[in-house]
Amino acid sequence: MSTLGKMYLNGRIVDYADCKVHAFSGAVKYGAGVFEGLRGYWNETESELYIFRLREHVERLRFGMKAMRFDSVGEADALVESVLAVSRANAIRGNAHFRMIAFLEGDDELPGTGPVGIVVGAVQRPPAKRIETGVAVGISSWTRIPDNALPPRVKCTANYVNNRAAELEAKAGGYDGVLILTGEGKLSEASGACVFLVRNGRLITPDVGSDILESITRDTVIELARTRLGLAVEERRVDRTELLIADEAFWCGSGQEIVPIVSVARQPVGDGKPGKVTRAVQQAYFDVVYGRVRERPEWRTPVWQRP
Repeated sequence: MSTLGKMYLNGRIVDYADCKVHAFSGAVKYGAGVFEGLRGYWNETESELYIFRLREHVERLRFGMKAMRFDSVGEADALVESVLAVSRANAIRGNAHFRMIAFLEGDDELPGTGPVGIVVGAVQRPPAKRIETGVAVGISSWTRIPDNALPPRVKCTANYVNNRAAELEAKAGGYDGVLILTGEGKLSEASGACVFLVRNGRLITPDVGSDILESITRDTVIELARTRLGLAVEERRVDRTELLIADEAFWCGSGQEIVPIVSVARQPVGDGKPGKVTRAVQQAYFDVVYGRVRERPEWRTPVWQRP
């Protein structure tokens, strides 16, 4: 799916063809960028596009810019408005995935810290079939990057070489996706998504010390599981073999949404089908992000509604 024709670059809306970064910028030479992926959900009844947890994504982007020691950290209100501006410039009235990137524009040496650019684009993206069917995943031979090397808590573009290597290996092995282990052999996350197991009606997910991204979607799932579904949630270190005895499993992320995992390393998870707890989590999640229920309105930023 192609990026829509109008993009945001450094404070203004430009055509896709004019949204350019120099080939010798710090972003290209050194991977000096941080990004966010976030979703907009179209509520047909209300004729409204809701951007999900926009403020939280903007604050994580600002944290990433600070952690990368960029010269400047974008103002939160301006970054919020950049996503709304792209939505309106493209007249988006359907589900969409947004990508925000803060990057080094200057042709400088490795320690360069500026100038800083901001770009935002959008792709219209309907729900993926794998949300219903689930995915068959492998376990990568690549180790998840540890926090004291390329910290996964920082959503840095360079970090995703690790994810890409794992994904390419999985595709070569005939899998739909991949799980990655920490250097200690514990479960970390999928490529671009956090992982949950279901055992005896409880949700289990690797803790933030397991070299995971501090995922906004993961936080959403934990909150909804506890408050809306009444489920116990454990955040802890997860052994590899727990994948084999789990009743269900799924991964989650802003781009991925909530995807059942039906097999790991060609071993079925549970009965090899998406389970009832996973389905309940999906239902609770989509009810909230689409605005089908009134709870958590602060998580939904409307695009077309005017104050």
